[in-house]
Amino acid sequence: MFKRFLAAGVLLAFGAAAAPASALELKLSTFLPSAHFTQKEMLEPWAADLKACTGGEVNVTIFPAGSAFGHVAKQLDQARAGVVDLAHGLTGIPRGRLPRTTIIDMPFLTRSADSASRTLWALHEGGFLGDEYKGLKVLALHAHNPGKIHTRDKKVASIEDLAGLRIRFPSLAISMMLKHLGASPVGLPPTQVYENLQKGVIDGTVFPWEAVYAFKLYEVLKYHLDAKVYTTSFYFVMNEKKYNSLSDKVRGCIDKLSGKAIVERMGPLWDKYDAPGLKAIQDKGNEVVVVGDDKRAEWLAKLQPMIDGYLAELKKQGVQDPAALYAEAQRLVKTFEQ
Repeated sequence: MFKRFLAAGVLLAFGAAAAPASALELKLSTFLPSAHFTQKEMLEPWAADLKACTGGEVNVTIFPAGSAFGHVAKQLDQARAGVVDLAHGLTGIPRGRLPRTTIIDMPFLTRSADSASRTLWALHEGGFLGDEYKGLKVLALHAHNPGKIHTRDKKVASIEDLAGLRIRFPSLAISMMLKHLGASPVGLPPTQVYENLQKGVIDGTVFPWEAVYAFKLYEVLKYHLDAKVYTTSFYFVMNEKKYNSLSDKVRGCIDKLSGKAIVERMGPLWDKYDAPGLKAIQDKGNEVVVVGDDKRAEWLAKLQPMIDGYLAELKKQGVQDPAALYAEAQRLVKTFEQ
């Protein structure tokens, strides 16, 4: 489905692809840098395939992190308002905007990017995410491989060892988990984690292997707890009015190239790009503690009060019957992980 049109993809990355004078220009924003694999292996091929499918009628210009439209906290509003036509963003930022989608953030829920991504898409297709994406055409929802707990000086062999540590967190669910375990959650952008680890401002962080490699964190970390603790999710959406204004041909191409065509590729892609991160910490000689499913289940049981608190928080945010939503997510994950 995602044929590689290399030359076209390179040009698309710089917004300079040759196109007919009458070609429709679509603006796509992403909060990640242009070198990140989600642009190189997801967004650019999608844009190139859309151009090919429409016979050159549509050209996509990608605006990555650092560009006029690459601010993660503004992407959802910009897509809804039509400031950009498409956006690939982080569901947890701004906090509280997509509470149903962030059910996938619950600790020890998933064991792979594949099952998490498929679960999210099934929840969307089943109507379990309600009207969170009102005004938007959802093209894909996906998540990264489960994050690990990484520390600088103290070995963490169990979640109880987190007590007293200052740990950078990515989402409300993980912040609540860390507090429940006696740690001090610290909010930091990924780009500031290296410096704060190096200076001792924080004791550790949670990230998938991919980020450990991308931000060179293996240089300032010593210990890694591979307990498949959490995931974080992403959306790929289009302004609904823009989508509805397109010809049947163009909408057909978008539909064909989106949904499961994207979702089912994301697990293998995260596996591919996690590998260099794991190799980097192994080459450095860092210690990795791998936790099995039995221990994960035991730790999950200890976190039940925190989970109840998170579901109560979702209810405050307007989610009807968050316990049923969580149960459905658990059921779907189990189905996809069989």
